[in-house]
Order: sequence, then structure tokens, then C-alpha cells
Amino acid sequence: MPQHIGIVGCSAEGAALCYRTICAEGAPLLGTHAHPEVSMHTPSLADYVACLERDDWDGVGALMLASAEKLAAIGADFLICPDNTIHKAFAGIEARLPLPWLHIAEVAAAEAEARGFARLGLLGTRWLVESEVYPEKLAARGIAYERPTAGESAEIDRIIMEELTYGIFRPQAVSFHQRVIGRMKADGCDAVVLGCTEIPLILNDSNAPLPTLDSTRLLARAALARAVQVK
Repeated sequence: MPQHIGIVGCSAEGAALCYRTICAEGAPLLGTHAHPEVSMHTPSLADYVACLERDDWDGVGALMLASAEKLAAIGADFLICPDNTIHKAFAGIEARLPLPWLHIAEVAAAEAEARGFARLGLLGTRWLVESEVYPEKLAARGIAYERPTAGESAEIDRIIMEELTYGIFRPQAVSFHQRVIGRMKADGCDAVVLGCTEIPLILNDSNAPLPTLDSTRLLARAALARAVQVK
């Protein structure tokens, strides 16, 4: 039997994309309409945002841990979290987690290494791109990275928090991200991390100036592989 996947949710659009990917891509591995058992717990996004805005990473970690414990209690075998930003709190709760956890940045870094990328542009909320969530995972594999400028980061953060998390997808948001990625390409990046789980809803390899590392779908596929024990 496939393992039971527990999803520690944060923002609805990213969590939903991750869930849909697991369900849709389970069939080729398990048969028609089949996918592993999946459970998700999501506190109010407002609770997370309140912690983020006051820089309360212990509070963020407490919310993550509470979800993890609830998922463990209903039988999940391992955990994933389709939200890059809140992984900044991961180190503070890692030792207390009740179940194994697939780290989204580790999954994306492994894919970058497998595809031979040498320098990645980082996209995401201001909390994510200012953190070491991706840099430490990339550095461990000898991969360089570039953060957005302060102005770029501020606008990307606004788009994510005021538009994408509400399911609002505007052409102007796409074009702004394309300009940022184009600038990163000119600076020597050979791929870009879509380090907000909502960004893949507006950007992909077909409309981005660089190859994309879709953290949402990569995490979902890693979870599928673990659940069915595919190497």
C-alpha cells in the first residue's frame, strides 16, 4: 500500500496545486484514478501572516508543528509543506516533528543539481528571498544563486500577498516576473526557482525567460515517489 501523505498547508492556492498534482499524477504510478491517501491540515492564513508581519518565527513554527501533530494523529506516514516562506521556521521545530518531513528547498536543490544548473535566480516573498532557506540548500550542492533587488522583491511580495494568494492572476504580474527573470538571465543565472508555491500558477517554462524549478510540483512529485517507494 502507498504511504499516507500529510500536507501541512499554509496558503490555499499553493496547497491546492500541490494536492491536485499528487492526485492527478498518481494514476500513471498506481492505476486509473488512483493516488496515495492524502490528508491536509490548514490553519487560517491570517494566523500565519500575523506571525510573519511581527517577525515571530517561533509562532510560525508552532502553527506548523500543530498541523504536523494533527496529521500524525490521523495516520499520515510523512509530511510535506507546499509553502516555501514558512520553511524559515523549520529548523526550530525539526527535532520535535512527529513524522519525517520532505523539505521543499532540498527537493528543488536536488532537481537543480540533477539538471546541471549552476546559478539560480530566487523568486518568492520578501521573507523567503531574504532568508537562508534556499541559499543553504543550494550551497551544500555547490550551486550559486541570486536574490531579487529590493525593489523587485517588494513588488513580487505585493503580487503574491495581494493577488496570487487570492487567486487573482493579472497579465501585469506575469510581465513583471518576466522582466525580473530576464534581468537575472542577463546577470548569468541559468534557471529560476519559483520559490512561492503560487508563482507556478502564472509562470512556467513556456513563458519564462529561463528554465523554471516549480517548487510546488517538484515537492508533490517527490511526495508521490516516496509514497509509492519509487527510486
